[in-house]
Amino acid sequence: MSNVLCTIRQLSITYGKDATQPAALRDVSLDLIEGERLAIIGESGSGKSTLARAIAGLLPEGTSVRGKIDWPSRSELPRPGRDIGFVFQDPTASLNPVLPIGEQIAEGARRHLGIGWKEAYEIALDLLHRVRIPHPEKALKAYPHQFSGGQRQRIAIAAAISARPSFLIADEATSALDMVVQAEIVSLLDELVRENGMTMLFITHDLALASGFADRVAIFKGGHLVEQGPIRTVLAAPQTAYARSLIANHLDLSSPPLVGRDTPQ
Repeated sequence: MSNVLCTIRQLSITYGKDATQPAALRDVSLDLIEGERLAIIGESGSGKSTLARAIAGLLPEGTSVRGKIDWPSRSELPRPGRDIGFVFQDPTASLNPVLPIGEQIAEGARRHLGIGWKEAYEIALDLLHRVRIPHPEKALKAYPHQFSGGQRQRIAIAAAISARPSFLIADEATSALDMVVQAEIVSLLDELVRENGMTMLFITHDLALASGFADRVAIFKGGHLVEQGPIRTVLAAPQTAYARSLIANHLDLSSPPLVGRDTPQ
């Protein structure tokens, strides 16, 4: 029997206190299962990133939140950076341009794991190896601008998992990359999540990209959760017109769909 990591019930979120503002999320209810890879799909403005930031506790001050986010398997709220790793869309914005990447990766491990710099740098070096950055010993002292966009995203992933979180959120982490690099980053995320036994929330507007590795999918439109289920089931027999449209636009229905592993039982 799978354990529920996080339960979301009737979650509605509005940015600011103005009651006339449209809600970014409207009455969303969703469960996250330990060890699964859940893809959140939807067009821009559908509420995907708002949901991710709500789960991670990263909503800005002044945000109006109704509903509940509970963590039944935990005795306390998960800590961003320590228990929840977050990979943002733009690594150029998430990486500090004036600090060497080794220091940026090591800082998360040092702060959250309570270790010294020497051990933290050893973790950073190991992670650069694992995300396949060329010449990792030399790369420790290099700066973000010295790497390609795909390499910067690999470095951002290394920084996100430096404190060994059990839950990883990748928020449009491939959308700024070309198709070949997108596939490489998705493969890397899949590999790291499997190796470390993490739960992952993968947010994207590209259903085809997520279809190759996700266990379940949740489809959003206009702040509403319109359909959810095992990826195989939704791709084979979508229940809503919007889901059928997404599949028609992003997958070649003349061929068998790409599907992920079976949903954990």
